[in-house]
Amino acid sequence: MDGFHYSNAVLDKLGRLSRKGAPDTFDVNGFVALLKRIRRENNQNIYYPKFDRSIEESIAAQGEVSVKTKVVIIEGNYLLHQAGGWNEVTPLLDEIWFIDGDEDLRMKRLIQRHMAFGKSAVDAQDWAMGSDEKNAELIGAGYERADFIIRLN
Repeated sequence: MDGFHYSNAVLDKLGRLSRKGAPDTFDVNGFVALLKRIRRENNQNIYYPKFDRSIEESIAAQGEVSVKTKVVIIEGNYLLHQAGGWNEVTPLLDEIWFIDGDEDLRMKRLIQRHMAFGKSAVDAQDWAMGSDEKNAELIGAGYERADFIIRLN
């Protein structure tokens, strides 16, 4: 799903760069189109964009679902979200699993990840406690729609 982030240039133009990672910072229509292709096309390889954290941008056709693929696992924060076009995702998935982890560990890992990719400790904490936390609250609000809930805490 992360491959469907809008580019930084598009996010800047839309005034959403400071909220990158929020549901409206993704090309949800493109993501839905990919899921539909995966479900209906089994006679050709399907390529999809992948997100490259080292440059904080998506790169087209970096991933591949080959004709030999039997199971596709989709990972993403908004698979259960029901607004802004995300409601079209749920019917395209056979099962949805929600992982409910330890909040302190999640925050620690987010900050570490932001620092590993170039943010200062202060900026990493600000981003994690701001934009990331708002997104986490939104994600958590839909967990009951999951088929399976895995609690790690």
